[in-house]
Amino acid sequence: MTIDVQIVNAFTEAESGGNPAGVVLNADQLTSAQKLAIAAQVGLSETAFVSASEIADFKLDFFTPNRQIAHCGHATVGTFSYLRQAGLIQGAYSSKETIDGRREIHLKGDQAYMEQLAPVYRPADHCENEILQALGLRKSDLIPGAPLEVVNTGNNFLIIPIKDAKTMAAIVPNMAKITELSEAFDLIGFYPFTLDTGTEERIADTRMFGPRYQIYEEAGTGMAAGPLACYLYDVLEIKQEDFLIRQGRFMASPSPSLIEVHLNIQNGAIASLLAGGKGKVSQQLTIEI
Repeated sequence: MTIDVQIVNAFTEAESGGNPAGVVLNADQLTSAQKLAIAAQVGLSETAFVSASEIADFKLDFFTPNRQIAHCGHATVGTFSYLRQAGLIQGAYSSKETIDGRREIHLKGDQAYMEQLAPVYRPADHCENEILQALGLRKSDLIPGAPLEVVNTGNNFLIIPIKDAKTMAAIVPNMAKITELSEAFDLIGFYPFTLDTGTEERIADTRMFGPRYQIYEEAGTGMAAGPLACYLYDVLEIKQEDFLIRQGRFMASPSPSLIEVHLNIQNGAIASLLAGGKGKVSQQLTIEI
């Protein structure tokens, strides 16, 4: 069997950079084992498989090279941006079904925005020393008074406040230790950030390490940018509804991604959020299984 896979760079900034994801259309007849085998051959952090749904416009299954994952921000944005550009979505709204339920998708031109849930917070300061060791950092490298938090708007990410861009660039991740802690906290990954962006427009620069899912460093993670925006609003009390979050700048091969997050504030609390950006097809692969 041969399968066509579109490689779509999500969260592109000025038509460049972004985080590549695989997109497979008409995946209804593929088994989970076949999807995993395809994702492993594609070799990207996530591949999205699109099939028919009875409760949404499309059903999306996300696979990393070694397991299925409930949600994936950049693969969702890449998929729906591609569906729009292919003429398969006409209106301003769509929806996806995943193994964790139904989510709304908003579209503006070729840009796609996915719905995430209200945040759930879990403190992680009791493991501060281990977390710092996993990144090759010291306590003085953190933003003073800013806590370490696991934040979930659909997936668990560990939010780590870093004092400046120089320290972000100097992070040396211990993948074995990050994997161990990710198992303990049931994380997708570590999400260190700094407010030292060098620009007023971008609120934060970030990195994402998810070796538990064979994601060693990712250029753009929409499901992590959502939790970070919630952290900025609730924990650091940056009381705004719209955030531009940049990722991928500090990778060994930089691929800057720009993730837009809009918080839905009701009665002073985050009720839900939208995270998204633009996807651009970079190539097509043909996979044999």
